[in-house]
Amino acid sequence: MKAGEWFVVKIGGELASDRQKLARTVGRAIHAFLEAGVKVAVVHGGGPQATELSKRLGLQTRQVGGRRVTDEATLEVMKMTLAGQVSVDIASAFKLAHVPAICTSGVSAGLVEAVKRPPMVVTGGGPDPVDFGLVGDVTAVNLALLEKLAAAGVVPVMGSLGADAMGNVFNINADTVATRVAAHLSAARLFLVSNVPGVLRDKDDPSTRIARLTPAEATAQIANGVIVGGMIPKVEESLAMLEQGIDAIHIVGLDPDTAILDEARNPGSRGTVFVRGQ
Repeated sequence: MKAGEWFVVKIGGELASDRQKLARTVGRAIHAFLEAGVKVAVVHGGGPQATELSKRLGLQTRQVGGRRVTDEATLEVMKMTLAGQVSVDIASAFKLAHVPAICTSGVSAGLVEAVKRPPMVVTGGGPDPVDFGLVGDVTAVNLALLEKLAAAGVVPVMGSLGADAMGNVFNINADTVATRVAAHLSAARLFLVSNVPGVLRDKDDPSTRIARLTPAEATAQIANGVIVGGMIPKVEESLAMLEQGIDAIHIVGLDPDTAILDEARNPGSRGTVFVRGQ
């Protein structure tokens, strides 16, 4: 860890409900990063909370290739969960961890600018283009504001929503937002934190974690069916952004409590690290 460099941390929504654990894992790691002079930006999702709220409202959740299809009603659910429930839960956990965080969404002050995603063919979605509805592709990140917040000693925490020049709001996959933010910041490290300890050869066996993957190796694991479901877009986003200047991308879980710090100090020791290679 070097003073002045950027780390980006993405938190899966499934982790936000346990304030104590989030504080002593992610919060603890971010606090250590700040103490070392590293600048930190956080992006979070809210998939499980959105799915649960959709069920309560009688709405059907549709996913293709591990990606959520977003109609008008689903977008309202995403606003409520990302900018409301999950944002507040993370703010509470970071307060407990003594991390000075401002929790908002990518819509605020143009932190994340986006345009509507056109229909596209995706891995796991069949041969035809898929229209994901009100889902956005990131076009710009407000770097000047992120730098000002970091200079003020504040950690920006962004829910994965973005907006276009007309103020139209879009739901965006949190891994996508995190990788784009990291690329725009030329971040040294990107940590994709979830409830799995990394890429597993057997998704039901944590002992099969793969410590290190190059783009060629990761592509082969997708083709061979080792990497499946929601892990596919996470890995594909990681591979795409390695060429944008990010030094290393880590997929890591929360066990033990020091997992993120251990992974930062010794890449591949607790998660899966993606590095540029042949």
